[in-house]
Amino acid sequence: MKKLFALAAVALTLCGLLTACGSKTETANDVDLTGFYNALAEKYGWGDDMMDLDSGEMLEMYYPGLGDIAVKQLLAKAPVMSYAVSEYVFLQADSEQDAAQAVKILQTRIDSQADGDAFYPETIDQWKAAKVLQNGAYVAMIASGEHQTEIEDAWNAQFGA
Repeated sequence: MKKLFALAAVALTLCGLLTACGSKTETANDVDLTGFYNALAEKYGWGDDMMDLDSGEMLEMYYPGLGDIAVKQLLAKAPVMSYAVSEYVFLQADSEQDAAQAVKILQTRIDSQADGDAFYPETIDQWKAAKVLQNGAYVAMIASGEHQTEIEDAWNAQFGA
């Protein structure tokens, strides 16, 4: 009887440990990109100055091929009119492979702007500092002349990096 009781206790302990491990991986996948962007917009006072690029022709014009990638969340924003670099894409792809494809597309955008498409020397330098960051299926393109490092740090903090 004691052996049966001991085996039952061990089985319950193992089930509890396995359940705890499973819940950790689920919470790591719950990053609210809209909430993240809204917090940035409030902090930096972007308001109505930013336009949505996350669908249709605008998405294809800025980031050719990005619309073909399967995503769970996508926000792409750029200023309506500004001389300052302030362009952001935050997405959660369906898989890490899709995220890697998004990284290539977004890096192409940075490279083309830094290679002269940004036109003005000041903005070209700001595009050269822009980055694409990937954490699993999450990807960010951060091109911010004024707040580049701060926004990168905020992005990485969501993932405990």
